[in-house]
Amino acid sequence: MTSVNVNGLRAAARKGFVEWLAGTSADVVCLQEVRAEPGLLPEAVRQPEGWHVLHAPAAAKGRAGVSLYTRREPERVQIGFGSSEFDGSGRYAEIDLPGVTVASLYLPSGEVGTERQEEKERFMSEFLPYLKELRERAAAGGTSRAGGYGGGREVLVCGDWNIAHREADLKNWKGNVKNSGFLPEERDWLTRVFEEAEYADVVRQLHPDAVGPYTWWSYRGKAFDNDSGWRIDYHVATRGLAERAVKAVVERTPSYDRRWSDHAPVTVTYRTGH
Repeated sequence: MTSVNVNGLRAAARKGFVEWLAGTSADVVCLQEVRAEPGLLPEAVRQPEGWHVLHAPAAAKGRAGVSLYTRREPERVQIGFGSSEFDGSGRYAEIDLPGVTVASLYLPSGEVGTERQEEKERFMSEFLPYLKELRERAAAGGTSRAGGYGGGREVLVCGDWNIAHREADLKNWKGNVKNSGFLPEERDWLTRVFEEAEYADVVRQLHPDAVGPYTWWSYRGKAFDNDSGWRIDYHVATRGLAERAVKAVVERTPSYDRRWSDHAPVTVTYRTGH
């Protein structure tokens, strides 16, 4: 399974995403920051051959937007998580596949001292209870808000969480302790996702002592060349599924000029079955 913020799918399609998608072995691909209505996307990414696609664009044109590409037809699809403020913002969509619910998340990025940070805080406040409910419902086999079902299922929320959890998750952590994405209260919230809501950070579980691996590098300066990045793109899974993760790779391009996004795909291989 792969997650990647494409930083505008139309632009990414022109710069190499189409070729990447054709070559990937992933069974599920979660996209964030699509930034386009489906009708504006080229056919090669709107409905590529061999894939079932769910697009959840934002009501505000040119902003946000998430998508899920699956080789198998989903049993159920859902856009949003029952939020009157955020369900039309193109920030969350989920599907049911056999034995697992997979979601694509684009958490607001925020900016300290602005309404954007207040929006991020509101989203986080609403989303944590939903994550708890989703895990409990999936484990127990209850009914979702959209009428779906659980049945002893696992959950995987892939996406751009826009928070670096630990000092090892960004190069210049000392210079960012007062910036959105590394604020103490944001990091504490992510800890609550892992502890209170009982999810796991899959890549960190596989690489507990690694620096990074970073998933986003600014286009400014020499951030990419110097590997001065942030790890803000996660596979966040229920613990049973996290235990089935066997390999995690950040598909960082070998050179700056071959990038089709300022993020890199995060691909995790999971064992099937229990």
